[in-house]
Parts: sequence; C-alpha cells; structure tokens
Amino acid sequence: MTHRFTRLATAAAAAAVLLVAGCSSSDTASEAPNDNGFPDTITLAAVPAENSADMRASYDPLIALLEKETGSTVEFVQASDYAGVVEGMIAGNVDLAFFGPFAYVVAGLNGAKLTPLGAVIESEGADPGYQSYGLARADNAAINGLNDFAGKKVCFVDPGSTSGFLYPTAGLIEAGVIKSGSEADISAAMTPIYAGGHDASALSIKNGDCDAGFAFDSMVDETMVQKGDLAPGDLKTVWKSEMIAGSVFAANDALGADAIGKLESVFTQKANAKVMAAEGFCEADDCLITDERAWGVVPVDDSAYDGVRKVCEVTGSEKCKA
Repeated sequence: MTHRFTRLATAAAAAAVLLVAGCSSSDTASEAPNDNGFPDTITLAAVPAENSADMRASYDPLIALLEKETGSTVEFVQASDYAGVVEGMIAGNVDLAFFGPFAYVVAGLNGAKLTPLGAVIESEGADPGYQSYGLARADNAAINGLNDFAGKKVCFVDPGSTSGFLYPTAGLIEAGVIKSGSEADISAAMTPIYAGGHDASALSIKNGDCDAGFAFDSMVDETMVQKGDLAPGDLKTVWKSEMIAGSVFAANDALGADAIGKLESVFTQKANAKVMAAEGFCEADDCLITDERAWGVVPVDDSAYDGVRKVCEVTGSEKCKA
C-alpha cells in the first residue's frame, strides 16, 4: 500500500487534506445522531495499493451500502499516505479507514482509538491474508534469494508498508543481510529505493531500475498480469513471507459502541459482492471492493495482527514505534 511515514512534509500534507476534507466524529459528537444512530456525515479514508489517480470507483458499492444502512452521507478521502490517515483518525477527522496490517498496528501505537470492523478476502470462503514476495527479473541469474540482495538496488514499497517493507525487513534480518530494520542498516547493506506502490516496485524491477525488490502476492500474480503490465515469466519469486493478516476496515472509537456494533454487522454480513449485487449497487466484477479487488469482508479480531507486532519486535523498526 502506498505510504510515506518518513517524509514529514508529505505526511503533513496528507493530514491537512484529511483535516480539511473530513467531517469528523469529534465534530459531530455534540450533534444529535440520525435515526440510525450515526452522524450525518461519515468520512472514509484509504490509501491506494497501486499508483491510482482515482480509486473512488472501487469503493462506490461499499459507499452505497453504508449510506443505505447508516442514513449518513459518506465522504471518501483518497489520502497520499497512511501517516495522514492515522493523523486524521487521531484528530477525529476520519471515522472509517481501510488499513494495511502494519498501518493498523502503527495507528494504535500512535494513539488512534480504533476498532477493527473486518478484514478483506479475495474470494467467497477464503481466509483473510496474503504474502510478501521477494522478486527479481527472471533472467537475472545473480539473484536467487534474499542473500543476493546485498549490495544491490532494492525496491521497497514504502516504510509504512506491511508487505512492501516490514516483512521484507524481517526476512532480510533472518537472512543475515541486515542487522536491524533501521534506515542506516538497510542503507549500509544495499541501495533502498521506495517505489511508492506495489505495482511501481514490480515495474521498477521489470524495467531494470531495481535489481530486486518486494511486492504483495496477488498484485504480481494476478492484478498486473490481468492489466497487461506484467507477463507470466517476467519476474521470478525468490522469497515468500509467512502469511500476513489481511487488510482491515477500522472504525474510530469516537463513533460510539452502538454505531460500531452496527457497522461490524454491516461490514461482515453485507459488504460482499453477492449482497451488494443483489442490492443493485453493482454488477459482476464492479462489486469487488477497494483497489485490492476484494470479494468482501469477514470478521477479524485485533489479535490477528499480533504477527505484525511480532515482526515489529524482530526488526526493531522505528516505524513500529509511537
């Protein structure tokens, strides 16, 4: 997912966008809720998983569902990085957010009071979760594992990315390539390049701008192939992470327990392609939500993200700290 935790100017700009654009739960706390127990306006924020000029269309069916179920107007904010979304959540200017697992954990570490509403799944009946891939060009005989990343130009997605930075960093530590997740250790072992998106990372490897790099599984195996950006055989996978808990929708606790309970039911029981198609909000593939093209949302507990917290401990990453 596209993130910029280390670039303070960008983070501040993203936060400013959210502060201006969002109708906050703190703003509405003093107002009487509507008949369904929700504020008149709910702000939903998200960050693109790929270089997308406008991902609003992938949220349209979900927004239509939420507006019907809550009686609120849903304002969608496409933020440039997760730092802005986290700041918006803390400031009370974001009511709902779609987080990658790492960003969800970091939001909590930085003081955001939030409740997970559900994790996305790719298809009906699937388990939430995905893997990070270590990648190289298929014709690059010099790179066949993480050990070979040493001294190379390596594409990461962004320092705030679960599968594009955090888990790869843990893998590089376990392989003995780096000592810790600090920027200094990473830069001493290789030339890190932050591509800004999983698709951009994969394309940079394909085009030779990076010798190797990282992206999440379905972006490389499915999305980019379907779009024609990658052909089967362009890249080889030289490393796979353990399974990572799925990306998650979370609610600002300022909405209140009753509203959050209702939202959990909406997300886990109705926010899926089958129901949204039956409701007339979309048809066929247009019912796949978020730019991860998820079939729907299933229940998830905060403890599902303990694996991310463990990787934070392994890496000692500064990005994991408040």
